[in-house]
Amino acid sequence: MQKDKINDAEATEQKTTAQEPEAAETKPETQNADETSDAAAQSADGEEAAVNEEAETLRKELLEVKDRLLRSLAEYDNFRKRSAKDRENACQYAKSEVLMKILPLVDNFERAAQNESASFEDYKKGIQMIHKQFCDSLQSLGVEAFGEKGETFDPNLHAAVMHIEDASYGENEIVEVFAKGYRLGEKILRPASVRVAN
Repeated sequence: MQKDKINDAEATEQKTTAQEPEAAETKPETQNADETSDAAAQSADGEEAAVNEEAETLRKELLEVKDRLLRSLAEYDNFRKRSAKDRENACQYAKSEVLMKILPLVDNFERAAQNESASFEDYKKGIQMIHKQFCDSLQSLGVEAFGEKGETFDPNLHAAVMHIEDASYGENEIVEVFAKGYRLGEKILRPASVRVAN
């Protein structure tokens, strides 16, 4: 019986010994798999770090672009407000220049109206003087009158209110001016209203 036990122990030892090389053989495979998974994990960690770094770079660029865009919008809004204010100031300045030329004419009309003892000739002379003063004021503002009898009709400058057939006048000759035209530089403020012959 003791011999059987010894034989069993030897057999068990032989089995264990026989199994140990198999275990030793499987260890390198497991070790290779672990190394591969470690390398894959390191590679994944490296890729993740690169992606995170790129994402952070893109986020910073996006914030910079957003900041520049907001600054540009603010600058444009300020420019728009400044331009509107400048236009308004220029318009007010132009109006004030014109009104400063007109106010003396208003004063002269008021003086003429207050003079109750003036004769018809005095009123007529006063009106002529105020008219001359008004024309001088327009001229100083750069306004030029046009449209005289005898000129040739020009549809860009004149508005033909009436036509007549008369052999004593030339073709398209202005025979009567109902209202003079006015221009400021190249801009026609008002065309002359005229009667045209032939």
